[in-house]
Amino acid sequence: MSSSFKEIQIQHQKHYSNITSFLFPSVLSPNPFSSSTLSFFTDSIRAQKPFLDSLLLKTGAILFRGFDVNTAKDFNDVVEAFGFEELPYVGGAAPRTNVVGRVFTANESPPDQKIPFHHEMAQVPEFPSKLFFFCEVEPGSGGETPIVLSHVVYERMKERYPDFVEKIEEHGLIYTRVLGEEDDPSSPIGRGWKSTFLTNDKSVAEQRAAKLGMTLEWFEDGVKTIMGPIPAIKYDKSRNRKIWFNSMVAAYTGWKDARNDPVKAVTFGDGQPLPGDIIHDCLKILEEESLAIPWQKGDVLLLDNWAVLHARRSFNPPRRVLASLCK
Repeated sequence: MSSSFKEIQIQHQKHYSNITSFLFPSVLSPNPFSSSTLSFFTDSIRAQKPFLDSLLLKTGAILFRGFDVNTAKDFNDVVEAFGFEELPYVGGAAPRTNVVGRVFTANESPPDQKIPFHHEMAQVPEFPSKLFFFCEVEPGSGGETPIVLSHVVYERMKERYPDFVEKIEEHGLIYTRVLGEEDDPSSPIGRGWKSTFLTNDKSVAEQRAAKLGMTLEWFEDGVKTIMGPIPAIKYDKSRNRKIWFNSMVAAYTGWKDARNDPVKAVTFGDGQPLPGDIIHDCLKILEEESLAIPWQKGDVLLLDNWAVLHARRSFNPPRRVLASLCK
């Protein structure tokens, strides 16, 4: 084990043993004989990047706990230390605000709402390969960010519903979402078209949508976005396995607000409706296979978006979790 980090075991981790055995997620804390200061942490990340990369490849998620990361600026320094390229948040659904540098608020939807399992931006062609979360203010209660290994979900779904999985592998999925002009913070998918496409100009929005492979249908006070068909299953080349890379359950169970009916939000790539019973069973599988570690102030969670889906549980305020997306 490398000198600055100590791999620790905490409650809620899952043990997997396949070709190699590992704990999910990996949890790293400062080595008792070294420092926990922010500058030591960022220097250690730079110095031990190959070790951290190989650990992330093996486990899909790393929780850094016990380091002196206190503010959004500190978190930005941690993200910068990894040297991953930033991904601009174009085409995503969640209402978020830029805090500092490459740090944003995580989804700002109300505390009583759960956010279902999803791969970040799986409904658009350009999605982050890695994402960071940082707990600036730990929740009064609840508010965990449950995580689940995507290939495990794929394998269980294929075993239980081989015909359904074959159909979504063949046809992909179509996502439909109606956006207002401005952001609606009361909705988990409340990002308006202006901040979705980072412009006030409809023709620029059209160009950016086209670049994402998305078609727009304008109406008086908003726009309908149609995305797809796009793949529902992807192949993770770095780990040689298929993954459940879609926002099907999230859209079907969670894309609900004054403008959107979640049942119409996602269909088979040929336009046929999805079978509700299978979607709800998939949600059950996601819940069964997932784990949720309660946030502690200063926690930094690094997820490989190719390996892991994440969600958010409802919570009692306060809670402030920040995020950063990387190419």
